[in-house]
Amino acid sequence: MGVEGKDKAKVLEAGAAALSGQLGRTVAKLRRSAGQSLADLSAQAGVAKSIISQIERNETNPTLTTIWRLAHALDVSIESILHGGEEGPFIERVSRGETPILVSDDGLCRLAVIGWLKTVDWLQWYDFQAEPGGVLGSQPHPRGSIECLSVLEGELEVEVGEVAEIARAGETLRYRGDRPHAIRNRGATTAQATMVCILKAAAMD
Repeated sequence: MGVEGKDKAKVLEAGAAALSGQLGRTVAKLRRSAGQSLADLSAQAGVAKSIISQIERNETNPTLTTIWRLAHALDVSIESILHGGEEGPFIERVSRGETPILVSDDGLCRLAVIGWLKTVDWLQWYDFQAEPGGVLGSQPHPRGSIECLSVLEGELEVEVGEVAEIARAGETLRYRGDRPHAIRNRGATTAQATMVCILKAAAMD
């Protein structure tokens, strides 16, 4: 039996209050478990310390953006915060339409961002596609960065400095990403590859 009108409004208000209270308790629990002070969490999440304190005391209703920032800083999913901090099996599906696509300056190379956006500061991976003649040039990444290019179809040439190597389907090239580098498709057919970029690898001598 459903509820309507004033009764429905009361039910929704009570449910929102219960969720808000649970959220505050969960944030406080996760913060303390991580050994973080309010100031620590504020700095990592980019949320004012006073706001976090109000959330924990159930004195405010945070926006979805604020909840996402707190979840990111506490290294848990939004679902975990909303459901009391209990982490269940993690499966995340991203549709083709939701996958970010980057295009090279010449318009002939496409990078589909298939990696987890939470790791983008230190680990990135892409579905790379290059039409014949396509070139993807990159400026140096942080010192110690490494890129791995595994060719699935066609062939690709990687140039780092004055050194160039070609990889064909089934082969992988690993190379320094902390120097100017470029990937070229010198073949006559479209090339496909998986690219993994490790941006905080140990510094190389």
